[in-house]
Amino acid sequence: MSLSLAIQDFLQASAEIPVIDVRSPGEFLRGHIPGAHNIPLFNNEERALVGTKYKQVGKEEAVLLGLEIVGPKMASFVREAKAISKNGKVLVHCWRGGMRSGSFAWLLNTSGLQAITLKQGYKAYRRHVLKSFASPYTLIVLGGETGSGKTEILASLKERGEQVIDLEALAHHKGSAFGALGQQPQPGVEEFENILYTELRGMDTNRRIWVEDESKSIGRVFIPPDFWQQMKQAMMFRIALPKEARVERLLKEYGCFSTTDLEASVLRIQKRLGGLATRQCQDALKAGDLKTVAEITLTYYDKAYTHHKEDIASCQRILLDKDNPQEAASLILEQMKTSS
Repeated sequence: MSLSLAIQDFLQASAEIPVIDVRSPGEFLRGHIPGAHNIPLFNNEERALVGTKYKQVGKEEAVLLGLEIVGPKMASFVREAKAISKNGKVLVHCWRGGMRSGSFAWLLNTSGLQAITLKQGYKAYRRHVLKSFASPYTLIVLGGETGSGKTEILASLKERGEQVIDLEALAHHKGSAFGALGQQPQPGVEEFENILYTELRGMDTNRRIWVEDESKSIGRVFIPPDFWQQMKQAMMFRIALPKEARVERLLKEYGCFSTTDLEASVLRIQKRLGGLATRQCQDALKAGDLKTVAEITLTYYDKAYTHHKEDIASCQRILLDKDNPQEAASLILEQMKTSS
């Protein structure tokens, strides 16, 4: 019988031993333990067939069908697992820690590997992930209007030894209607939660953690509610940078994209911009006047951001006369010292 570990011990072991997820590709794509290797016992269609057989006929017939499907694949399963293994060991899990992972582990153990399964499977991992966001973190939020250079300021803080989580990088989205430009496809909500948990798990919870100010959603993913509530209650440093400097930053960041892509982004917020402002942006894009587009859209985003921050109690402003993320990071850390 295979050794089986509870979630905490399983995750600790995963620092040294590779993880094999035997769920279907569709399940894996929806969300998985970051770094896990997918060796599906059944593909998406096969899993559906076995599930239908179980519901319509019963467990015994479903098991027989599963064996017929898996039989020809057994040798390839072992070869793949051996190629992934480290010192002859692998960690294996399925959805509930039942028949799929148990059968796979039996096969690998029979073939000379040591396969260790996860008690209650990926379901236990997801419970653990969601519960973790309610754990207390010492968060400090970096805020500021669009174009303030918050991402670069966070990077500068990280270079100085601060703990930083770049939520937008994890989400593959910069948060605005233009935020998907130049980004990889976004992860699903479940996968984003898994990635965020992994980042937090690597942090020292006795030290402060910096995050950028965000709304509940970043593109199509959502910040876990418990974590977002902690962000709302955290100390904030709000960058105040002149609009002219922010316009110049936006021109550098988005000026490389096509008129078609920029217009599509403008149209995503046309109801909020209003008909006149939208037409002005479209006319400016056709004329190659990206500065006007940036000025118009910033007017909208500045109003939205001010409204979003009305309920922030603990907020310290960092006044800048020019766009200099390194200087901003220095000012923030100096202010931290004087206020502590």
